[in-house]
Amino acid sequence: MTAPVVEAKASERAATTPPAPARRRGFAVHFAHYKWLYLLLLPGVLYFAIFRYGPMYGVSIAFKDYVPFLGVNGSPWVGVQHFQDFFANPDFPRLLGNTLILAFLNLGIAFPLTIVLALLLNEVRLSVLKRTVQTLVYIPHFLSWTIVASLSFLLFALDIGPLFQFVNGLFGTNVDILSDPNWFRPLIVLQEIWKNTGWGTIIFLAALATVDQDQYEAAIIDGAGRFRRVWHITLPGIRSTIIVMLILAIGQMLNTGFEQIYLMTNALNRSVADVFDTYVYFVGITQGAYSYSTAVGLFKSLVGIVLIFGTNWLSKRFNQSGLF
Repeated sequence: MTAPVVEAKASERAATTPPAPARRRGFAVHFAHYKWLYLLLLPGVLYFAIFRYGPMYGVSIAFKDYVPFLGVNGSPWVGVQHFQDFFANPDFPRLLGNTLILAFLNLGIAFPLTIVLALLLNEVRLSVLKRTVQTLVYIPHFLSWTIVASLSFLLFALDIGPLFQFVNGLFGTNVDILSDPNWFRPLIVLQEIWKNTGWGTIIFLAALATVDQDQYEAAIIDGAGRFRRVWHITLPGIRSTIIVMLILAIGQMLNTGFEQIYLMTNALNRSVADVFDTYVYFVGITQGAYSYSTAVGLFKSLVGIVLIFGTNWLSKRFNQSGLF
C-alpha cells in the first residue's frame, strides 16, 4: 500500500471520528436520556461485582497452602500440588463417574421433557386451561430443596409411605427406596423433573410465540397433521433457542446441585451420591482443607468453561446458531 493511500485513509478516519469532547457530550446526553434504565441496571451490576467477580480473588488459594492466620497473601505458594493430589485421590474416579452419570441423566431426560411440555402447552387452545396448567407446573420451582426432600421422605418412607407401598407392590419387592443405591439416581432425576421442568418451559413458550402463524395455516391447507406441523414448523422455528439452552445446560453439567444431593444422601447410598459439590463441602468446610477444596471447585469451573466453548464451536461447525 503506497504512502498517499495510507495518508488518505488516515485522513478519512480522522474526518469521520468525532473529537473526544464531542464523544463525551454525546455519552452524557445518552446517559441523561436513559438514566432510569441505568439505575435499574445498577443492582444487577452490583450483585455480580460483589458476589461473583469479587470472590474470584480468593481462587488464588487453590495454588497456595492457605492458612487463615496468614491470610491469602501470606500463605505459602504450592503451585498445582492440590490439583495433583486431587487427580491422584482414589475418590476422583468415583466422584467423576457419579457426577457425570447424574449430569447425563438430567441432560438426557429432564431437558427434552422441558421442550415436550412447552410443545404440549403451546397446543392447548383453551386459555383458561392453559394458564391453570402453567401455574400448576410453575409452583414446584418456588419450593426449596428442603421441602422437596421432606416430601420425598414422607412419600417414600419405609412401610408407611404411599409411593413406597405403590412401587413395592408394583414390582413385588420390599426395597427401602430412600436408602437403596439403585434408587438414588432415579429419585434425583424425578425430583429435578418435578421441580424445574415447568419453570424451564417459560423460555421455550416465549420462543414458540415468535413462530410465524402463516406457516401453520399454509401447512393445514396442504393437509399436514398436527405432528407434522410440530416437526417441520415448530421445532425448526425454535431451533436456535434449543441450541442456546443446550449449550448453557452442558456448561452446567458438573453443577449437579449441592442442596438436593446433600439432603438425599445417607450412609447407605453414599457410594453413588458423592459428587463434586458435596465433596467440596465435606472436605473444605468440615475438614478445613480450604485450598484443596478450592482447587476442586476451580477444576469443575474450568471444565464447565471448556464444555461451553466446545459445544458452541461444534454448533458453529454444523452451521447452527451458537451462544456467541
